[in-house]
Order: sequence, then structure tokens, then C-alpha cells
Amino acid sequence: MFDFRLKVFYTVAKRLNFTKAAEELCITQPAVSKHIQEIESYYKIRLFERNGNKIHLTKAGGVLLHYCNQIFGLYGSLEFDLNALTETFKGKLRIGASTTIAQYVLPPLLADFHKRYEDIQVSLTISNTEQIEQALNNNSIDFGIVEGQAKNTLFKYTEFIRDEIVPVVAANHTLASQKEISIDKLLTTSLLLREPGSGTLEVIAHALKPHNIKLSDLKCEMQLGSTESIKSYLLHSNCMAFLSIHSILEELKNNKLQIVDIKDLNLDRVFHFIQLHGETEGLPELFIEFARHYNFK
Repeated sequence: MFDFRLKVFYTVAKRLNFTKAAEELCITQPAVSKHIQEIESYYKIRLFERNGNKIHLTKAGGVLLHYCNQIFGLYGSLEFDLNALTETFKGKLRIGASTTIAQYVLPPLLADFHKRYEDIQVSLTISNTEQIEQALNNNSIDFGIVEGQAKNTLFKYTEFIRDEIVPVVAANHTLASQKEISIDKLLTTSLLLREPGSGTLEVIAHALKPHNIKLSDLKCEMQLGSTESIKSYLLHSNCMAFLSIHSILEELKNNKLQIVDIKDLNLDRVFHFIQLHGETEGLPELFIEFARHYNFK
């Protein structure tokens, strides 16, 4: 129902990478470039500045992204509201979510869900990905929202939103002035890592595998069980950590933390809803559809 060119622009603007946008949209990179060029030609203004392999939004690109957020948010709300208009919902909904999602993604979504469905009582269990899968298998929760790469055949996986794990250091770290380091430099850098069973740790292990590097090869100073503890530790150490971009937006804005890219290391991931096979109706499905149409800003 909406112009596909806007969707192409929106995807490139969110990813700031033509190749990744093409993969997400299942079209070729030249096709992505062509759609962007057609929008720029129509408005007679550039939407992206290109600097080598990196791209950045221009002022006009930022304006268009702002309106795309509103357009796609309204479109999602329209579709969801029309589909749910004839039904009344009440009952209890037990959600399990891994810590990054529970702390940094879900709170505004849960608040809006409660405003719309006051008769649904929601409880949220927060654990790491491995523990959420166990809770779902034990019927302690109705569905889960997890991070990580591996997929258990016991569960049905539905894509939620995309995320990126970024290497970060304190603003006064010796590496803070560098935009990018090599894999070899990573191996000599002191690191803070999440605990075993963490989806974030699993993503890191998966990304290192093509380089024939194991987690045990890294110079791990300490493993901590929460993102907040890692962020606090970073501010008082000369360590690097891998954290979700969703979890450090305030620290980046306030110049407390700095992203340092690692050459040829892909740390993208997708957050997924997980359900037991065959359980696709009722309140869990209502929440999943609400969340997938939610306008994250």
C-alpha cells in the first residue's frame, strides 16, 4: 500500500549500508541505488553523503527519514487496528525476554500495549536467551523474545526487529580516537564479555568463526551478567565491550562511550519471538502482531 521506493530509502537510512539494505529487501544492490537516485532526482536533492565505503544522511535525508517513521508507523497501526477492531481481549499474558530486549526495547512498547488493552495482565520474565528457552519449554511463559544466532528446532521463530552489536570503549580510552581497528588488534585488547548463555556472546562467537577465532582466544578481563554493569565498568577501565546499539544511545549522545568498528567483523543480528510449535493464536499472537507493527523511534 506504500511506495516501495520509500521503503528502500527507509531501509538504507536505518542500516546506512547499501549492501545490507539490499539483503534485507531481497533485491540487488544496483536496484537499491537506482531507487535512491530516483527519489533524489524527483526532489532534486541529495539524501546521502558518500565517503568511501561509508554513507551518512544529509539534512534532507534526515527530514525524509523523520516522515518515513511517521508514515510507516501510521501504516502499521492502521493495519493492526482494522484487524483487531471486531474483537475484545482479556486475560493474562506471560512474556519472557532476554535482558537487552527487556531493558532497552520493550518498555515503551509494553506501556502502549497496556493503554490499548487494559484488560490484559502482562508479566515479564527477564533472563538470558538460554534461560528464556528453558522457561518456554517448561511452560513458565507463553512466548519469548530472544537475541542470538542459533535456532532450536523445538520452537517457531518469528522476526521482530534488527539489531547491531557494536564494539564500544569509554570516551577516554586509548582506542577512542580510532574509527576502526583490525581483528589482530582486537585479540590484544582487554574485553568485557557477557555471561555464558547470553545471546550477545553467541553472536560474537558466530561472527569470529569465519576468522578461525574462538572466544577463548580473546583477552577477556571479566564476564558480567548485565549490560548496565558492563557500561559502568567501561567508564572506569581501559576495556572494550560488545553491546547492542539500543543499549548505548544515551551514552553515545552524551559522549561517554565511543564506537570503534572492527574491520571485516559483522555483528548484525535479529531479535526473534519464539513460541512452541502449534501455538499461534490468542493473546501471544495479538502481542506479537502489535509489536511487529509498533513504530520504534
